[in-house]
Amino acid sequence: MSRKPSDVPTVRCAIYTRESTKEGLEREPNSLDTQRESAEVYIKSQRHKGWICIPDHYDDVGFNGGTMERPALKRLMADIEAGSVDCVVVDKVDRLSRSLSDLAQLKGKFEEHQIAFVSLDAR
Repeated sequence: MSRKPSDVPTVRCAIYTRESTKEGLEREPNSLDTQRESAEVYIKSQRHKGWICIPDHYDDVGFNGGTMERPALKRLMADIEAGSVDCVVVDKVDRLSRSLSDLAQLKGKFEEHQIAFVSLDAR
């Protein structure tokens, strides 16, 4: 296992996942597992930049991406406000939001707190 140089700051990465329905979540792997695994692989590929995956899971199940009223999203935003997160990683941008105005609002909050945002479908 390679170590990061001590002069590289740690970047604490939160993975946000969302699934609109509970259907199919009993299967292994399910959609949330697949989203998380993709994000974890990407974060590991950035280890040389100091990226680490924080252990908290921000998983919203049964919530539409057209609303901001999602428990895990609210918890993620609270952790950002508390200074516990440096980067948010999602599998696809629509997992974070299906509303352009809500996405702009979230990105504005990320910028306000100097949070990096990575959507794996946009890289």
